Amino acid sequence: EARGQSGRKAEISSGTFLLSAAFLIEQLLNGVQLGVMLFLMAAGLTLVFGVMGLINLAHGSLFMLGAFFCAWIAGETGSFWLGLGGGFLAAAAAGALVEILVIRRLYDRDHLDQVLATFALILIFSELARWVFGDRPLYLDVPPLLSGAVPLPGGGGYPAYRLAIIGVGLATAIGLYLLIARTRLGMQIRAGESDREMIGALGVDIRTLYTAVFALGAALAGLAGGLVGALQSVQVGMGEPVLILAFVVIIIGGIGSIKGALVSAVLVGVTDTLGRVFLPQVFGLFLPPSDATTVGASLSAMSIYLLMAGVLAFKPKGLFPVDA
Repeated sequence: EARGQSGRKAEISSGTFLLSAAFLIEQLLNGVQLGVMLFLMAAGLTLVFGVMGLINLAHGSLFMLGAFFCAWIAGETGSFWLGLGGGFLAAAAAGALVEILVIRRLYDRDHLDQVLATFALILIFSELARWVFGDRPLYLDVPPLLSGAVPLPGGGGYPAYRLAIIGVGLATAIGLYLLIARTRLGMQIRAGESDREMIGALGVDIRTLYTAVFALGAALAGLAGGLVGALQSVQVGMGEPVLILAFVVIIIGGIGSIKGALVSAVLVGVTDTLGRVFLPQVFGLFLPPSDATTVGASLSAMSIYLLMAGVLAFKPKGLFPVDA
């Protein structure tokens, strides 16, 4: 009988461990998924700042624009994939138009002028979105192909759609690496980061290059918005909180570095997700539940900024500075 009780206790302990392992894997994947989404935002932002030296606060509005067009086109056609492609192209077109009409006049101005002008663009995009799409949130359904779950080790499952977002982000990272490292356009982008006057003197159409880079960054933001639109409501102002995290990502990774953006985005995503899930539980071991939730939530919100401060204390230019 004693051996039987011991065996049952071992089975319970083993089941608890497997459940905990599955839960940890699920949260790690959630962190990676958040990180990949942040990478899609930060990659365009870091390219624009690295090549043009431009602080673009309106990048979050392009994220919102991609989400709105994705939701609207998917609602009209019944196809999520057409919506995603439409959001991607709409954000790229809006980025190119904004660069030609507004941003092009800011390159020789100081950063304060750039901040004020791009902040004004946030207000303009928000009011345009409210005028065109209305005040009520839009909703996107996960495509049927990705509506299931993938089994996790130890039991349970993980949404296939979230895994697809991770796959899209990693494929985008590989594509950006090949674009920048192996193509003529990438060579011009790298040269523009180090000496834009010289490549202009060598005959490169610097205006066209800047428009292409800005449109590429806008398209990536629109892609991120369309993908995230199936996980949350699509509404006015949804891009600003993500923009703040994207700036944290490029500061940690190193301004202008695609590799740094990917690594730091995953670090930020995992840190933020695990902090929100586990810190309240840790404080719950010695604090009342309400206090543990409050303290844990506050510290988890601070965790990514503590991470940024820790990295900058040892590497002031970020993990992978482009001039390293």
